[in-house]
Amino acid sequence: MEQQQTLRHDTAVPEDDDAPTLSSHALEALKEFLAEQNRSGAVREEEEGTGEPAVELVSEDWRLSQFWYDQTTAETVAREVITLCRDDSAAGGTVDSRRVACIACPTLYAYIKKIDPSLSVQLLEYDERFGRYGSDFTFYDYNQPEELPAELKHGFQVVVADPPYLSKECLEKVAETVSFLARPGPSNSNLLLLTGEVQKERAAELLGLHPCGFRPQHSSKLGNEFRLFTNYNPGARLGWWEVER
Repeated sequence: MEQQQTLRHDTAVPEDDDAPTLSSHALEALKEFLAEQNRSGAVREEEEGTGEPAVELVSEDWRLSQFWYDQTTAETVAREVITLCRDDSAAGGTVDSRRVACIACPTLYAYIKKIDPSLSVQLLEYDERFGRYGSDFTFYDYNQPEELPAELKHGFQVVVADPPYLSKECLEKVAETVSFLARPGPSNSNLLLLTGEVQKERAAELLGLHPCGFRPQHSSKLGNEFRLFTNYNPGARLGWWEVER
């Protein structure tokens, strides 16, 4: 789960003559901390074991419950998406048809563009800091699942979604968005869903998805067990489908 909506509150604090005061050193430390929390600049991840920059990411905003994928997860899923697009090309797909939609998964967007900058990728996100990606960014609120530009409708070969909440209502609405973006027909688009294990039955019911052996992880360790679901068997690339016997 890469991002959750929360209400933003601007709270006025009444003056209090008896309120505790901070030392100048502590005050400067607090200011630095708040500046870091509020900054909208980018942070750089490093390639494991090399010290080389991997991707440039907007910093997590914990007030929006943002948790980015770890490098292994982001690279694994990004390479899977790129493989799907290349397979489509080999099967006769045009350059224009090889389009990817990333719903609320900005880490994945960043890694796909790092590995293959030529690929057409659209990021649908609530956090408008990602407007830094220019025309690749579309504002998205899952509460209005189909309030999107008409040119996005049925325009994507690969759709990847990471719903912001682990609720039935949220997944149902995100599923509407997936259907809006995907090509018509049961097998004309590749669908990938990253969400909690608790959504397993709903993912199958709403989108016909099955869990893969690959287990997504986040840079900030989360308590909920996350899974990757797809509408196609990815084979060894993602640990095959896990089929209940």
